[in-house]
Amino acid sequence: MNVKRITPVLLVNEIEPVLSFWIDRLGFTKAIEVPEGGKIGFVAFQKGAAEVMYQTYASVEKDAPPSMSAAARKGPTYLYLEVDNLDAVLAAMKDVKKVMPERTAFYGMREFAVRDSGGHFITFAQRVPAP
Repeated sequence: MNVKRITPVLLVNEIEPVLSFWIDRLGFTKAIEVPEGGKIGFVAFQKGAAEVMYQTYASVEKDAPPSMSAAARKGPTYLYLEVDNLDAVLAAMKDVKKVMPERTAFYGMREFAVRDSGGHFITFAQRVPAP
């Protein structure tokens, strides 16, 4: 078996508040948008080979079996994104509260974390050159 891609689906009350985080700050584009009434029920963002999806709890409750939709509300997701230019991401997030300040971890990654408007934790990291 070969895994071709793995894509996180983050669940939120509303998708509209996360649009600017991924599009304006990080330069992703909307690859897919599915309406749900007068709002967005599902969206996929892409940038190069990277992809992340968001779906509303209401959409999941209509789409998934009850055992899955009940578990969906249990907690935030943690994403770890390795980037090639952490300084550019820091500049894009300059006015976003850091939930983990910039640091260099023992495993050789310079990183910091924010929380998106949906409540999910997003850590951005760049490998530091070996001494």
